[in-house]
Amino acid sequence: KKRFSDEQIISILREAEAGVPARELCRKHAISDATFYTWRKKYGGMEVPEVKRLKSLEEENARLKKLLAEAMLDKEALQVALGRKLLTTDQKREAVMLMCDATGLSQRRACRLTGLSLSTCRYEAHRPAADAHLSGRITELALERRRFGYRRIWQLLRREGLHVNHKRVYRLYHLSGLGVKRRRRRKGLATERLPLLRPAAPNLTWSMDFVMDALSTGRRIKCLTCVDDFTKECLTVTVAFGISGVQVTRILDSIALFRGYPATIRTDQGPEFTCRALDQWAFEHGVELRLIQPGKPTQNGFIESFNGRFRDECLNEHWFSDIVHARKIINDWRQDYNECRPHSTLNYQTPSEFAAGWRKGHSENEDSDVTN
Repeated sequence: KKRFSDEQIISILREAEAGVPARELCRKHAISDATFYTWRKKYGGMEVPEVKRLKSLEEENARLKKLLAEAMLDKEALQVALGRKLLTTDQKREAVMLMCDATGLSQRRACRLTGLSLSTCRYEAHRPAADAHLSGRITELALERRRFGYRRIWQLLRREGLHVNHKRVYRLYHLSGLGVKRRRRRKGLATERLPLLRPAAPNLTWSMDFVMDALSTGRRIKCLTCVDDFTKECLTVTVAFGISGVQVTRILDSIALFRGYPATIRTDQGPEFTCRALDQWAFEHGVELRLIQPGKPTQNGFIESFNGRFRDECLNEHWFSDIVHARKIINDWRQDYNECRPHSTLNYQTPSEFAAGWRKGHSENEDSDVTN
Protein backbone atom coordinates (compact mmCIF):
# COMPACT_ATOMS: atom_id res chain seq x y z
CA LYS A 1 0.00 0.00 0.00
CA LYS A 2 1.47 3.28 -1.05
CA ARG A 3 -0.66 5.72 0.93
CA PHE A 4 -2.05 5.58 4.48
CA SER A 5 -4.80 7.79 5.83
CA ASP A 6 -4.34 9.90 8.93
CA GLU A 7 -6.49 7.49 10.96
CA GLN A 8 -4.39 4.48 9.85
CA ILE A 9 -1.11 6.19 10.78
CA ILE A 10 -2.39 7.12 14.26
CA SER A 11 -3.72 3.54 14.71
CA ILE A 12 -0.30 2.04 13.87
CA LEU A 13 1.45 4.41 16.28
CA ARG A 14 -1.01 3.52 19.06
CA GLU A 15 -0.27 -0.19 18.53
CA ALA A 16 3.40 0.62 18.99
CA GLU A 17 2.62 2.58 22.18
CA ALA A 18 0.65 -0.47 23.41
CA GLY A 19 3.82 -2.57 23.23
CA VAL A 20 3.73 -4.20 19.79
CA PRO A 21 7.33 -4.41 18.48
CA ALA A 22 8.19 -2.07 15.61
CA ARG A 23 9.54 -4.89 13.42
CA GLU A 24 6.27 -6.80 13.73
CA LEU A 25 4.20 -3.67 12.91
CA CYS A 26 6.31 -2.99 9.84
CA ARG A 27 5.86 -6.57 8.61
CA LYS A 28 2.13 -6.51 9.38
CA HIS A 29 1.42 -3.23 7.54
CA ALA A 30 4.07 -3.66 4.81
CA ILE A 31 6.02 -0.52 5.64
CA SER A 32 9.72 0.06 6.05
CA ASP A 33 11.45 0.77 9.34
CA ALA A 34 12.36 4.23 8.12
CA THR A 35 8.73 5.07 7.40
CA PHE A 36 7.62 3.91 10.84
CA TYR A 37 10.23 5.94 12.67
CA THR A 38 9.45 9.00 10.52
CA TRP A 39 5.79 8.73 11.48
CA ARG A 40 6.61 8.33 15.13
CA LYS A 41 8.92 11.34 15.09
CA LYS A 42 6.42 13.51 13.27
CA TYR A 43 3.07 12.37 14.66
CA GLY A 44 3.95 10.75 17.99
CA GLY A 45 1.48 11.67 20.77
CA MET A 46 -0.93 13.41 18.36
CA GLU A 47 -4.58 12.73 17.69
CA VAL A 48 -6.23 12.47 14.27
CA PRO A 49 -7.58 16.08 14.17
CA GLU A 50 -4.15 17.40 15.07
CA VAL A 51 -2.54 15.40 12.27
CA LYS A 52 -5.06 16.72 9.76
CA ARG A 53 -4.45 20.27 10.90
CA LEU A 54 -0.68 19.79 10.62
CA LYS A 55 -1.03 18.47 7.09
CA SER A 56 -3.30 21.34 6.05
CA LEU A 57 -0.76 23.82 7.48
CA GLU A 58 2.01 22.12 5.55
CA GLU A 59 0.00 22.29 2.33
CA GLU A 60 -0.83 25.96 2.92
CA ASN A 61 2.81 26.70 3.66
CA ALA A 62 3.90 24.94 0.45
CA ARG A 63 1.31 26.89 -1.54
CA LEU A 64 2.47 30.22 -0.09
CA LYS A 65 6.09 29.35 -0.81
CA LYS A 66 5.17 28.58 -4.40
CA LEU A 67 3.30 31.88 -4.75
CA LEU A 68 6.24 33.78 -3.27
CA ALA A 69 8.67 32.06 -5.62
CA GLU A 70 6.47 32.86 -8.62
CA ALA A 71 6.10 36.50 -7.53
CA MET A 72 9.88 36.83 -7.15
CA LEU A 73 10.37 35.25 -10.58
CA ASP A 74 7.81 37.64 -12.08
CA LYS A 75 9.60 40.57 -10.49
CA GLU A 76 12.93 39.41 -11.87
CA ALA A 77 11.41 38.99 -15.33
CA LEU A 78 9.84 42.46 -15.24
CA GLN A 79 13.17 43.96 -14.19
CA VAL A 80 14.72 42.42 -17.30
CA ALA A 81 12.17 44.25 -19.46
CA LEU A 82 12.36 47.46 -17.39
CA GLY A 83 12.95 50.57 -19.48
CA ARG A 84 11.64 49.02 -22.68
CA LYS A 85 8.60 50.39 -24.48
CA LEU A 86 5.85 47.76 -24.64
CA LEU A 87 3.46 49.49 -27.04
CA THR A 88 3.49 47.50 -30.26
CA THR A 89 3.07 43.75 -30.70
CA ASP A 90 6.66 43.37 -31.93
CA GLN A 91 8.00 45.16 -28.85
CA LYS A 92 5.97 42.91 -26.55
CA ARG A 93 7.06 39.78 -28.44
CA GLU A 94 10.71 40.81 -28.11
CA ALA A 95 10.25 41.42 -24.37
CA VAL A 96 8.66 37.96 -23.93
CA MET A 97 11.63 36.25 -25.58
CA LEU A 98 14.05 38.26 -23.47
CA MET A 99 12.23 37.30 -20.25
CA CYS A 100 12.22 33.62 -21.17
CA ASP A 101 15.93 33.58 -22.04
CA ALA A 102 17.06 35.56 -18.99
CA THR A 103 14.93 33.98 -16.24
CA GLY A 104 13.72 30.65 -17.63
CA LEU A 105 10.14 31.85 -17.33
CA SER A 106 7.53 30.01 -19.37
CA GLN A 107 6.30 31.72 -22.51
CA ARG A 108 2.73 31.61 -21.27
CA ARG A 109 3.61 33.43 -18.03
CA ALA A 110 5.79 35.98 -19.82
CA CYS A 111 2.89 36.73 -22.19
CA ARG A 112 0.60 37.25 -19.20
CA LEU A 113 3.06 39.73 -17.66
CA THR A 114 3.37 41.78 -20.86
CA GLY A 115 -0.34 41.67 -21.67
CA LEU A 116 0.24 39.81 -24.94
CA SER A 117 -1.93 36.95 -26.11
CA LEU A 118 -0.06 33.64 -26.37
CA SER A 119 -1.52 32.97 -29.83
CA THR A 120 -0.43 36.44 -30.98
CA CYS A 121 3.07 35.83 -29.64
CA ARG A 122 3.39 32.56 -31.55
CA TYR A 123 1.73 33.80 -34.74
CA GLU A 124 3.99 34.06 -37.79
CA ALA A 125 2.74 36.43 -40.48
CA HIS A 126 2.85 35.26 -44.08
CA ARG A 127 2.76 38.31 -46.34
CA PRO A 128 1.79 37.82 -49.99
CA ALA A 129 4.50 38.18 -52.61
CA ALA A 130 2.60 41.12 -54.12
CA ASP A 131 3.50 43.18 -51.06
CA ALA A 132 7.16 43.17 -52.09
CA HIS A 133 6.44 44.87 -55.43
CA LEU A 134 3.99 47.34 -53.87
CA SER A 135 6.38 48.15 -51.03
CA GLY A 136 9.16 48.81 -53.53
CA ARG A 137 6.99 51.21 -55.51
CA ILE A 138 5.88 53.01 -52.34
CA THR A 139 9.54 53.43 -51.36
CA GLU A 140 10.41 54.80 -54.81
CA LEU A 141 7.61 57.38 -54.64
CA ALA A 142 8.53 58.33 -51.07
CA LEU A 143 12.16 58.91 -52.08
CA GLU A 144 11.08 61.01 -55.06
CA ARG A 145 8.71 63.08 -52.90
CA ARG A 146 10.18 62.93 -49.43
CA ARG A 147 7.58 65.18 -47.82
CA PHE A 148 4.56 63.23 -49.10
CA GLY A 149 2.58 61.23 -46.55
CA TYR A 150 0.97 57.87 -47.19
CA ARG A 151 -2.34 59.40 -48.35
CA ARG A 152 -0.78 61.29 -51.26
CA ILE A 153 1.42 58.28 -52.12
CA TRP A 154 -1.79 56.21 -52.18
CA GLN A 155 -3.35 58.70 -54.60
CA LEU A 156 -0.27 58.54 -56.85
CA LEU A 157 -0.50 54.74 -56.87
CA ARG A 158 -4.16 54.96 -57.89
CA ARG A 159 -3.17 57.26 -60.75
CA GLU A 160 -0.70 54.59 -61.89
CA GLY A 161 -3.50 52.00 -61.95
CA LEU A 162 -2.61 50.27 -58.66
CA HIS A 163 -6.00 50.15 -56.93
CA VAL A 164 -5.03 49.06 -53.43
CA ASN A 165 -6.62 49.70 -50.06
CA HIS A 166 -5.29 52.77 -48.28
CA LYS A 167 -4.82 50.73 -45.09
CA ARG A 168 -2.49 48.38 -46.94
CA VAL A 169 -0.48 51.35 -48.21
CA TYR A 170 -0.37 52.73 -44.66
CA ARG A 171 0.95 49.42 -43.29
CA LEU A 172 3.67 49.01 -45.92
CA TYR A 173 4.55 52.71 -45.70
CA HIS A 174 5.22 52.52 -41.97
CA LEU A 175 6.85 49.08 -42.08
CA SER A 176 9.41 50.59 -44.45
CA GLY A 177 10.06 53.43 -41.99
CA LEU A 178 8.95 56.14 -44.41
CA GLY A 179 6.89 58.23 -41.98
CA VAL A 180 7.31 61.97 -42.52
CA LYS A 181 8.85 63.67 -39.52
CA ARG A 182 7.01 66.84 -38.66
CA ARG A 183 9.09 69.95 -38.23
CA ARG A 184 7.65 71.34 -35.04
CA ARG A 185 7.44 75.07 -34.64
CA ARG A 186 7.40 77.00 -31.44
CA LYS A 187 3.82 77.78 -30.47
CA GLY A 188 2.88 81.42 -30.30
CA LEU A 189 0.31 83.17 -28.17
CA ALA A 190 -3.31 82.11 -28.64
CA THR A 191 -5.22 84.54 -30.84
CA GLU A 192 -8.83 84.90 -31.85
CA ARG A 193 -9.62 82.92 -34.98
CA LEU A 194 -11.86 84.60 -37.53
CA PRO A 195 -13.79 82.48 -40.05
CA LEU A 196 -12.05 82.20 -43.41
CA LEU A 197 -14.67 81.50 -46.08
CA ARG A 198 -13.77 79.78 -49.32
CA PRO A 199 -15.06 81.64 -52.42
CA ALA A 200 -17.67 80.05 -54.67
CA ALA A 201 -15.85 80.45 -58.00
CA PRO A 202 -12.39 81.09 -59.48
CA ASN A 203 -10.95 84.61 -59.62
CA LEU A 204 -13.12 85.89 -56.78
CA THR A 205 -10.33 85.93 -54.20
CA TRP A 206 -6.57 85.65 -54.52
CA SER A 207 -4.14 85.49 -51.61
CA MET A 208 -0.59 86.85 -51.66
CA ASP A 209 2.39 86.71 -49.35
CA PHE A 210 6.19 86.68 -49.29
CA VAL A 211 8.45 83.75 -48.43
CA MET A 212 12.13 84.31 -47.65
CA ASP A 213 15.01 81.94 -48.34
CA ALA A 214 18.75 82.05 -49.06
CA LEU A 215 21.21 80.89 -51.72
CA SER A 216 24.22 78.70 -50.96
CA THR A 217 26.28 81.92 -50.81
CA GLY A 218 24.10 83.18 -47.97
CA ARG A 219 22.43 85.91 -50.01
CA ARG A 220 18.73 86.28 -49.26
CA ILE A 221 16.06 85.80 -51.92
CA LYS A 222 12.43 86.83 -51.83
CA CYS A 223 9.55 84.78 -53.26
CA LEU A 224 6.16 86.35 -54.00
CA THR A 225 3.49 83.65 -53.81
CA CYS A 226 -0.06 84.04 -55.09
CA VAL A 227 -2.86 81.43 -55.13
CA ASP A 228 -6.51 81.32 -56.18
CA ASP A 229 -8.46 80.55 -53.00
CA PHE A 230 -11.10 78.52 -54.87
CA THR A 231 -9.12 76.32 -57.27
CA LYS A 232 -5.95 76.28 -55.07
CA GLU A 233 -3.90 76.96 -58.22
CA CYS A 234 -0.55 78.61 -57.65
CA LEU A 235 -0.68 81.62 -59.98
CA THR A 236 2.93 82.66 -59.50
CA VAL A 237 6.02 82.19 -57.39
CA THR A 238 8.23 85.09 -58.44
CA VAL A 239 11.83 84.88 -57.19
CA ALA A 240 14.08 87.93 -56.88
CA PHE A 241 16.55 89.54 -54.53
CA GLY A 242 14.02 92.27 -53.84
CA ILE A 243 10.42 92.96 -54.87
CA SER A 244 8.87 96.41 -54.48
CA GLY A 245 5.23 97.44 -54.59
CA VAL A 246 5.58 98.58 -58.22
CA GLN A 247 7.00 95.17 -59.19
CA VAL A 248 4.06 93.51 -57.42
CA THR A 249 1.63 95.42 -59.66
CA ARG A 250 3.55 94.34 -62.79
CA ILE A 251 3.44 90.69 -61.66
CA LEU A 252 -0.32 90.95 -61.07
CA ASP A 253 -0.80 92.47 -64.53
CA SER A 254 1.10 89.57 -66.10
CA ILE A 255 -1.17 87.08 -64.30
CA ALA A 256 -4.27 89.01 -65.37
CA LEU A 257 -3.28 88.67 -69.05
CA PHE A 258 -4.41 85.04 -69.04
CA ARG A 259 -6.77 84.93 -66.02
CA GLY A 260 -8.32 88.37 -65.75
CA TYR A 261 -8.39 90.51 -62.61
CA PRO A 262 -9.76 89.15 -59.33
CA ALA A 263 -12.51 90.72 -57.27
CA THR A 264 -10.46 90.65 -54.05
CA ILE A 265 -6.82 90.15 -53.06
CA ARG A 266 -6.06 89.22 -49.45
CA THR A 267 -2.62 90.14 -48.05
CA ASP A 268 -0.91 90.98 -44.80
CA GLN A 269 0.17 94.52 -43.92
CA GLY A 270 3.69 94.33 -45.35
CA PRO A 271 5.11 97.53 -46.88
CA GLU A 272 4.88 96.12 -50.42
CA PHE A 273 1.13 95.57 -49.99
CA THR A 274 0.30 98.86 -48.25
CA CYS A 275 2.22 101.13 -50.63
CA ARG A 276 0.60 103.77 -52.83
CA ALA A 277 1.49 101.96 -56.07
CA LEU A 278 -0.54 98.84 -55.23
CA ASP A 279 -3.40 100.92 -53.84
CA GLN A 280 -3.61 102.96 -57.06
CA TRP A 281 -3.40 99.79 -59.18
CA ALA A 282 -6.27 98.22 -57.23
CA PHE A 283 -8.41 101.35 -57.68
CA GLU A 284 -7.78 101.48 -61.44
CA HIS A 285 -8.71 97.81 -61.96
CA GLY A 286 -11.60 97.63 -59.50
CA VAL A 287 -9.85 95.17 -57.17
CA GLU A 288 -10.55 95.21 -53.42
CA LEU A 289 -7.43 94.96 -51.24
CA ARG A 290 -8.34 93.09 -48.07
CA LEU A 291 -5.60 93.52 -45.44
CA ILE A 292 -5.53 91.18 -42.44
CA GLN A 293 -4.84 92.40 -38.90
CA PRO A 294 -1.16 92.68 -37.88
CA GLY A 295 0.24 89.55 -36.27
CA LYS A 296 -2.71 87.33 -37.26
CA PRO A 297 -1.56 85.13 -40.17
CA THR A 298 -4.47 82.74 -39.58
CA GLN A 299 -6.73 85.35 -41.18
CA ASN A 300 -4.82 84.62 -44.41
CA GLY A 301 -4.84 80.86 -43.89
CA PHE A 302 -5.05 79.77 -47.55
CA ILE A 303 -1.73 81.35 -48.54
CA GLU A 304 -0.12 80.39 -45.21
CA SER A 305 -1.04 76.76 -45.88
CA PHE A 306 0.45 76.99 -49.37
CA ASN A 307 3.61 78.63 -48.04
CA GLY A 308 4.04 75.77 -45.57
CA ARG A 309 3.86 73.20 -48.39
CA PHE A 310 6.16 75.35 -50.55
CA ARG A 311 8.82 75.54 -47.86
CA ASP A 312 8.47 71.92 -46.77
CA GLU A 313 8.44 70.29 -50.22
CA CYS A 314 10.63 72.70 -52.21
CA LEU A 315 12.76 75.20 -50.30
CA ASN A 316 13.85 72.78 -47.56
CA GLU A 317 14.57 70.05 -50.11
CA HIS A 318 16.96 72.02 -52.35
CA TRP A 319 20.20 73.98 -52.05
CA PHE A 320 20.22 76.82 -54.59
CA SER A 321 23.59 77.74 -56.12
CA ASP A 322 22.35 80.97 -57.70
CA ILE A 323 19.10 82.77 -58.43
CA VAL A 324 18.76 81.22 -61.91
CA HIS A 325 18.96 77.77 -60.37
CA ALA A 326 16.42 78.80 -57.73
CA ARG A 327 13.97 80.13 -60.34
CA LYS A 328 14.18 76.92 -62.39
CA ILE A 329 13.67 74.57 -59.42
CA ILE A 330 10.83 76.67 -57.98
CA ASN A 331 9.07 77.00 -61.33
CA ASP A 332 9.29 73.22 -61.87
CA TRP A 333 7.86 72.65 -58.41
CA ARG A 334 5.01 75.14 -59.09
CA GLN A 335 4.10 73.29 -62.29
CA ASP A 336 4.20 69.96 -60.44
CA TYR A 337 2.05 71.44 -57.65
CA ASN A 338 -0.63 72.56 -60.10
CA GLU A 339 -0.64 69.54 -62.41
CA CYS A 340 0.57 66.47 -60.47
CA ARG A 341 0.22 66.98 -56.72
CA PRO A 342 -3.09 65.67 -55.24
CA HIS A 343 -4.73 68.28 -53.00
CA SER A 344 -6.64 67.00 -49.96
CA THR A 345 -9.09 69.95 -49.98
CA LEU A 346 -10.02 69.16 -53.60
CA ASN A 347 -10.83 65.50 -52.87
CA TYR A 348 -7.29 64.59 -53.92
CA GLN A 349 -7.59 66.14 -57.37
CA THR A 350 -4.82 68.37 -58.64
CA PRO A 351 -5.65 72.11 -58.80
CA SER A 352 -5.56 72.00 -62.61
CA GLU A 353 -7.95 69.02 -62.73
CA PHE A 354 -10.33 70.72 -60.30
CA ALA A 355 -10.29 74.01 -62.25
CA ALA A 356 -10.90 72.20 -65.56
CA GLY A 357 -13.76 70.20 -64.04
CA TRP A 358 -15.37 73.34 -62.63
CA ARG A 359 -15.14 75.18 -65.96
CA LYS A 360 -16.64 72.21 -67.79
CA GLY A 361 -19.55 71.93 -65.34
CA HIS A 362 -20.09 75.70 -65.38
CA SER A 363 -20.21 75.86 -69.19
CA GLU A 364 -22.68 72.94 -69.33
CA ASN A 365 -24.96 74.73 -66.86
CA GLU A 366 -24.82 77.92 -68.94
CA ASP A 367 -25.66 75.98 -72.14
CA SER A 368 -28.64 74.33 -70.45
CA ASP A 369 -29.88 77.73 -69.20
CA VAL A 370 -29.68 79.17 -72.73
CA THR A 371 -31.53 76.15 -74.15
CA ASN A 372 -34.31 76.46 -71.58
